[in-house]
Amino acid sequence: MKKLIIIAIAFVSLQAIAQDRQKGSREVRKERIQDLTPEELAQLKTKKMTLHLDLDERQQNKIYDLVLEQVKVRKAKLESRKGEDKKELTKEERLELANEKLDAQIAFKKQMKSVLSDEQYEKFEKSFSRTNKRKMKSSRKKQKH
Repeated sequence: MKKLIIIAIAFVSLQAIAQDRQKGSREVRKERIQDLTPEELAQLKTKKMTLHLDLDERQQNKIYDLVLEQVKVRKAKLESRKGEDKKELTKEERLELANEKLDAQIAFKKQMKSVLSDEQYEKFEKSFSRTNKRKMKSSRKKQKH
């Protein structure tokens, strides 16, 4: 009986340690990404899209410009929020931020549609929707805790 209890305690403690490591690795990865310049981030994202969508040179250049613009805007917003207090946003502020984010996503998708072929855009849509589903699930989990 003692052995069973010791094994159960060891299992639970190992499980807790493993979860802490996962959280830490996410935070480290997030910090590493934030250390990159907008140009480096745009280049990485463009190369990933090139591999995934089989882009030609012209498409790569256009998408690099689109992604660079997107990353610069995102970094600027992040920097502006760092300077502010970590206060709770009002309902109107949250709504405004959500609308801005969605407007930016719509504009990006329109621009991507003009650059990509129909087949490439379809593939882009599939990966884009999968990514958004994962983000939605993780944000729901965070809200529950």
